[in-house]
Amino acid sequence: MSSSSSSFSSTSGPGSGSSPGSGFGIGDELGAQGARVRALAVLRVRGRALAVALLPTAAAAVLLTGGVTGHMRGAGWDAARWAVTGFAVAVLLVAAAVAAVVARARPALSPTVPVPEQAAPDLYRLVRDLAERLDVPAPSAIALTPDCDSWLEDRTHPGHPDAHARPHLPSGAGGRRRRIPAAPVLVIGSPFLWWMRVAELRAVLAPVVAGTGPSAHPDIAAARRFVRGLDAAVAVATRPGQGLPRRAGLMVVGRLARLLLRACGEHASLMERGVAAAASERAQAVDYGLRIAAQEQVGLAYAGWDRLLTRVALPAWRMGRWPARLDAGVVSALTELSRRDRLAEGFASRLGERPACDLLEEPGAVDEATSLLAARLFHGGPAEAGPDWSPVDWQQYPEEVVDRKWRTEAARLHRVLDGMGVRRSADPAGSAPDPGPTLARVVDHLSGPDGGGGEIGDALAAGISAELAREEAAVPAAPAEATGDTVALWGTDPLPLFPLQPPRTGRELLADHVTAMVCCSAVDTAGAAPGLDWLDGPALLVDGERRAELGGRVLSLVESGDPEPLRLWLASLGVRAEKPVRLV
Repeated sequence: MSSSSSSFSSTSGPGSGSSPGSGFGIGDELGAQGARVRALAVLRVRGRALAVALLPTAAAAVLLTGGVTGHMRGAGWDAARWAVTGFAVAVLLVAAAVAAVVARARPALSPTVPVPEQAAPDLYRLVRDLAERLDVPAPSAIALTPDCDSWLEDRTHPGHPDAHARPHLPSGAGGRRRRIPAAPVLVIGSPFLWWMRVAELRAVLAPVVAGTGPSAHPDIAAARRFVRGLDAAVAVATRPGQGLPRRAGLMVVGRLARLLLRACGEHASLMERGVAAAASERAQAVDYGLRIAAQEQVGLAYAGWDRLLTRVALPAWRMGRWPARLDAGVVSALTELSRRDRLAEGFASRLGERPACDLLEEPGAVDEATSLLAARLFHGGPAEAGPDWSPVDWQQYPEEVVDRKWRTEAARLHRVLDGMGVRRSADPAGSAPDPGPTLARVVDHLSGPDGGGGEIGDALAAGISAELAREEAAVPAAPAEATGDTVALWGTDPLPLFPLQPPRTGRELLADHVTAMVCCSAVDTAGAAPGLDWLDGPALLVDGERRAELGGRVLSLVESGDPEPLRLWLASLGVRAEKPVRLV
């Protein structure tokens, strides 16, 4: 979730002695040296660009000096002086504009939840102790991201809210004091804090924290600032909503910035690779054996987090509710995953150790903040809670999300059937009283002569898609630049920044709506109940047990128009398809 221009990370790290404050040790000398060489190559690109910009000025100075001294006189020299001087002024103006945009453009920041030291003193102490063991500068701050990744991010640009600098001790023969940028911010994936134990988190963070050493090297820091500035300048040039004169000027700036990025892109990539290699080598001296085991937990956390977002959180977000304890939910999801994969015995011992979330003073408040940010990033929800965007606890999820989801989709399905003129009663003459919204109406319609894979099924799927599109269009879009919203610092990309799933097809929507109708009928006529499966999301519970076999029977009806598997399943549970259901 981090921009290449604004963040840098490492996944493993070096471990040998180093000169104090140098950030590099003997074991990682090759990677560090290579990174410095590539940083100098990036800076040479900057120097050459400056030389090219100043070359017409130098030529103009020569011509003007020659005119003053009487060595270059005549109409030809005068014309050359005017032409070259005018060209030099134009080049200087363009160069000044590019330099100003590069210097002032604010690099994108990864959307995160800041964690001040008073909110997590134990976590800050762990990170500082780790930095001391690695003999590197400690990160300047800690932030959390709703993702299974960790990295370092430079936030020293003057335009950033938390930008700051620290003075350097006097150095050199003159004893001059320089101000160098503060150490980068350590961004930690929030699922790691809830799933991992303290020792595992320290082992996983070791190679990331080790990256602060190379970050302090002046050449590498300068090269990174230059590349981030070019990235930001390109983003400014493509920002919509600007006037024609400004847009024309920024177009020239953007093209020049892209040209410089292409010239130094390979060097910058190899520099970051060298920094990562140096940090990886250094971190091997810290909890190396435990880090190998902890990496297994990283993969497991990623799997559980992905299932929790796509299967559990996404249905709630679509209903205007956001689970307020996603990080706590990932523990339940991973525990269930380990149980199903028969891994529970291997994890039983580690679960008895202190979880890393205990390093936070108020883990519940932090979990709620990261959960809201996750909803904004992955779904595009509002930045703050409101009447149509309210939190939901896991205990309330079955009733307030699952049951409401089923009845909302069932109501939408029957509205589309009404719009298509489908009768609610099976009486061809239409003399029987209206029985209300029933499952039988849906099954009979889809199992007709042209149902399932024919035109009727396609028409119903298209009608549901159109109805859903109208409902979504009526909801006002969440503003991308709300006051205090960290997502606004990312850039100009529309929300959601990271969609979890591609748009559902008409057939997928039809299957979801028929499933919802079946579940409503089972709840209202057969005593079933809505439930939550930590890995699969909304679930139908019969006698307290999840019935996962419903999906295949619904697909038989939707795809091929065959109602028999579903009817047999309904009969086995005592579901009365002819009885009306309660809709929202």
